[in-house]
Amino acid sequence: MNGSPARGWRVEFHSHTCASPDGLMRPGDLIRAARAQGLDRIVVTDHNTLAGARAAHAQAPDLVIVGEEVLTTEGELLGWFVQEEVPAGLEPWEALERLKAQGAVVALAHPFDTWRQGFRAETLAQLAPYVDAVEGFNARTRKPGANQAAWEWAQAHGLPVVSGSDAHLAPEVGRAATRLPPFHDAASLRQALKDAQPARRGAAWWVNLGSRWAVVLHRLGWLRCP
Repeated sequence: MNGSPARGWRVEFHSHTCASPDGLMRPGDLIRAARAQGLDRIVVTDHNTLAGARAAHAQAPDLVIVGEEVLTTEGELLGWFVQEEVPAGLEPWEALERLKAQGAVVALAHPFDTWRQGFRAETLAQLAPYVDAVEGFNARTRKPGANQAAWEWAQAHGLPVVSGSDAHLAPEVGRAATRLPPFHDAASLRQALKDAQPARRGAAWWVNLGSRWAVVLHRLGWLRCP
């Protein structure tokens, strides 16, 4: 790994394998892309499943952290160091409680990107005291001002900000990594997040086409994963 205690680690907090219905990368592909980018850790956060993350962690336990992107009735939550899968469709508060009960670190995923999934203002106010971080920059966010709104909201509430590539394709991996001090578990990650330095590099426009193609391949049964 390229990171050092002095410089910190480069960590990808938001990535997907083909276990997500719009992901193209098999676990091994994601691992190779992460190593090629010199990442120190990568959290696999497939949509509402741990299958891809567990498969990737089994192949590279020194690199991969098991996570999940959980779709609630409003927005989405990112869970890091997840032990048990949390189903989609729960109220935001219940999904948060299930993640926190198992010791996971929880962040709001692209909270102001209502072109995808966003939270109501009153829900954000309810969640703010209990989440560990905010994805203040998501490389796939296209809605004007959504990333800046997330960044400013996090700062106004005294919450750590991370960036996420939201990588579904290999060229996206590490594009919006976050640099922060080394950590080894959920507790030390919470501490390290206080010194997080997020990158702000957006994804190319064509990556969304790649995700649409992945959906087609999944529906046709031509992409089996993991």
